[in-house]
Amino acid sequence: MLCVVLCLATIGILPGPVGAQDLNRKEGNFVVRDFRFRSGEVLPELRLHYVTLGTPRRDAAGHITNAVLLLHGTGVSGGMFVGAIPIPGSNFVGQLFAEGQPLDAGRYYLIMPDSIGHGGSTKPSNGLRARFPHYGYNDMVEAQHRLVTEGLGVDHLRLVLGISMGGMHTWMWGEKYPDMMEALMPIACQPVQIAGHNFLFRHVMTEAIRNDPDWNGGNYEEQPSRWVLILPFRDMMLGNPRRLYEAAPTRVKAAGLFDKIIDNGRTILDANDFLYAWESSWDYDPEPGLGNIKAKLLALNFADDMINPVEIDVTDRAVAKIPNGRSITMAATSQSFGHMSAFHPEIWKQHLVELLKSLP
Repeated sequence: MLCVVLCLATIGILPGPVGAQDLNRKEGNFVVRDFRFRSGEVLPELRLHYVTLGTPRRDAAGHITNAVLLLHGTGVSGGMFVGAIPIPGSNFVGQLFAEGQPLDAGRYYLIMPDSIGHGGSTKPSNGLRARFPHYGYNDMVEAQHRLVTEGLGVDHLRLVLGISMGGMHTWMWGEKYPDMMEALMPIACQPVQIAGHNFLFRHVMTEAIRNDPDWNGGNYEEQPSRWVLILPFRDMMLGNPRRLYEAAPTRVKAAGLFDKIIDNGRTILDANDFLYAWESSWDYDPEPGLGNIKAKLLALNFADDMINPVEIDVTDRAVAKIPNGRSITMAATSQSFGHMSAFHPEIWKQHLVELLKSLP
């Protein structure tokens, strides 16, 4: 996802971010010793990087009462929320965290972890390459939970909000730790196994890596370079046809856009990290446990999201199993961005405001 955001920003589809205040930003690393994956594999040391904004507030018993967990999408990191990685247009600070905004860092303690395999957390490119454990979403959520509880001392969350992959993790948080949060807001995702349309999209990309002549089973000395030719397809799926046409309305400009996407991919992507990240959804299957969710839940999707087609109606079916669940699909407009609408909180933050107001 990082490449598509960088590419869209480069060609002028995404606006630049509003300047951020200090907001008591802190970064850190939490290390889990002998982390055991669902596969049975063990890492002697798993590093989990995180960013926080705001200050924790405690009740008389010493429990933090104002924590919010924010979960990122595939291929980026928690830093996407604060501009710590180069994703122009992701103006979460100005739209959500600044003074007077829905998640004002003067009121809330905002926690933004890098999931396993992403950002500053331990990932294949750190050295193990193809010997890195093939982690799944259950491993990622368990690691997030250990960071929040053991690393930061938080045992209660006002809200868990996640985007794309982070949205899928949000569903899992709700059913794995049902008494830990008051509200859940999964954005741009669906609470069912990755199958059909979504699976084919992912499988095309990961098989392109495995079939690159320079792949060498993941133990390459130099980055495989041919698989990146599939990246324009990914950008088509993540983006919006209107926006892409506006950026490349002639044959010459479209060809230039194609080359830019490929060049960016070759510059910034590691094939192992990319493969592991997109295949990590192999164990995602929240639907059987949705009845465990106790928190108030608002599922938000976009009608022009081609990765999560609303036509299959799975989200409404799933939300019906949750006593305090609600599903909203935002219509496609001239202001929407397809799946990438999730990176534009100005489009959807009013629904977040309403969710927060509905809490005790």
